[in-house]
Amino acid sequence: METNGYQKQVMDLYHFISDHLYFNRPDLEVKGETFNSAILLSLLTGLVKGKELIIGEPGLGKTTSAEFVCSLIYQFPLGVIWGSEVSGHPEQTEEKIIGRPDLGKLNRGEEDVVWTNFAQVPVKIVDEINRLPETKQSMILDGVDRGNWEYLNEMIINEEYCLYATANYQDGGTNTIIAPLVDRFDVIVESRYPGANLSFLIAKSKGKEQVLRHPKFEKDFYRILKSKIAYEKKIPKIEEVCNAFGAYVEETIGIKPLKREDRFQIRDQIGAIDLDLDASAFSRMILSELSFCDRYGQKRIVEHCEEGCHYTGYLCRQIKNCASNRLPTSIKLFSQGLAWLMGDSVVDIEHLKAVMPYALSHRIQWKDEILSQKERAKRDDPFQIFLAKEAVKTVSQRYREQSDYLKDALAVGSKIFQGEPLEPLEGDHPIYTEIKKDLLHKRNRR
Repeated sequence: METNGYQKQVMDLYHFISDHLYFNRPDLEVKGETFNSAILLSLLTGLVKGKELIIGEPGLGKTTSAEFVCSLIYQFPLGVIWGSEVSGHPEQTEEKIIGRPDLGKLNRGEEDVVWTNFAQVPVKIVDEINRLPETKQSMILDGVDRGNWEYLNEMIINEEYCLYATANYQDGGTNTIIAPLVDRFDVIVESRYPGANLSFLIAKSKGKEQVLRHPKFEKDFYRILKSKIAYEKKIPKIEEVCNAFGAYVEETIGIKPLKREDRFQIRDQIGAIDLDLDASAFSRMILSELSFCDRYGQKRIVEHCEEGCHYTGYLCRQIKNCASNRLPTSIKLFSQGLAWLMGDSVVDIEHLKAVMPYALSHRIQWKDEILSQKERAKRDDPFQIFLAKEAVKTVSQRYREQSDYLKDALAVGSKIFQGEPLEPLEGDHPIYTEIKKDLLHKRNRR
C-alpha cells in the first residue's frame, strides 16, 4: 500500500506523546504490537474526524492527552487549544459555546454574530461534559453531529473538525449524558492511572507542555479568530499560521506535525481500505445479535424479551436497546484507521476486535441481571468497556465455530438477491434470519 511515509510520521507523533507528554502503560495489543488505548484512539479520532469520549478519575490526564494530540495533528499551540475549550458546568450558556451578538452593530440595528473560538477551530474539546445539564447538552448536538453552528440567523460550517469530550465518573455534581449525544461519540476510552512509578515521573516533569507553546503564534491565531472578516476567509489565514507553528515544532523538537493536506491525503488512504470477507461477516454477525428480536422484529428499549426464547444464548437476550446505525460507521472508520496505521492493506478481524469494545461500550444498555452477574468480576477495564470486550470475545468464538458456513450463507444470499434461483441456507443464529428477511423484502418488491 502506498503510504507516502505518513504512517511513520503519525507513529513518531504517537511515540513523542507517549515518551514525553502523556505517561501511561500500554493496555491494548493488536497483532503483537502494544499501544496505549487513550493515545491511540485519540490519534485516530483526529485523523478520521471522529468524536471521542474520554472517561476516568479526576487528574489522570483526560483533557491534557486530547490537547497534546490536537496540537500535533492540527498544528495548534496549546494556548489556542486552551482558549477554545468549553468547560462543562451548570451555568454554561449558548453565547459562551457558540456565539453572541456583536453589541456594537446591534446598537445600530444590525444583526451580526461574534463566533466563539470553539465554534471556529477544527479541534473541539468539551471538558467535563457530564457537568452540563441535559438541557445545555442539547445545544451542541447539531454542531457535534454535522459541524454546523447556528446562532440568530447565521451559520458557520466546519468542513474539517473533530471532537473530544471528557467525563469524570459519577459524583454529586455530574449529570447523565443524554442518549442522542452519547450515540454521537464514535468511541469511548479510559485515561487510566499510570502506576506509581510513572506517576512519580509525571511529578518530576512539570512544565513539559511548554514545548507546544508559542506566545507569538498564539497571539496571531487570536487576532485572526477575533477579526471581523467572514469565517471562510479566516480558514486560509489560520492554516498559514498553523504551518508556521508546525515548522517551529519540527525545528525545535524534531517531530513533524500534520499539515491540512497531509490529513486529507491520510483520510483518502484510510477510506480506500476495505474489510476482508471475514471482517465483513463478523461485523454482520455481531450487529445482528445487537439488534435482533425474534418476537418483536427488532430490539426496542420499551419491549422486553419473553422467557424461553429460542435465541436466549445470544447478546440480544442480554441487552435492552437496539444497535444504532452510527455504530457500524464508527467500527468501520476506526478499524480502517487502525489498519492504515499498522500498514495493513485490508481490515481484518483483529482490527475489528481491537476497536469494537470502544465503539460498543457506551452504546449498549445491559439488562440488570447481566450487570449484577458480572459487576464483581476481576478486570482491568472500567465496567462498561469490560462488558463490551467480553461480548466481542463471545461473538468471536461463535464466529470461529461457523465462519465458513456463515460466509457461504452470505454468498448464497447475495446470489439470490441478484436473481439466481437458490434457497437461503438455514442456521441457528440471528444473522440467518436477517438474511431471509432481506430476501423476502426483495421478493415482495418485485
